[in-house]
Amino acid sequence: MSKIEKLLLKFKTIPKNLTWDELIKILNHLGYFEKVKKEKTGGSRRNFVNAELDIISLHKPHPSSIVKQYVIRQLLEKVNL
Repeated sequence: MSKIEKLLLKFKTIPKNLTWDELIKILNHLGYFEKVKKEKTGGSRRNFVNAELDIISLHKPHPSSIVKQYVIRQLLEKVNL
């Protein structure tokens, strides 16, 4: 089993310890990449877009990098996993 497959299995269990970096790897694997804005917005909001221009807007957690479980639930529903 590959690292990304293990990470996807972890993601589907709605863990309490999923990091922001792990979430980025999952989104990239699913075809979503961060949309970089030309102007600085000054916030922690991050937008991810796929080839169909479907946008996922997330708040980057801080000071901890742990993603909240409700965010994981919403993402699972959004990407149909």
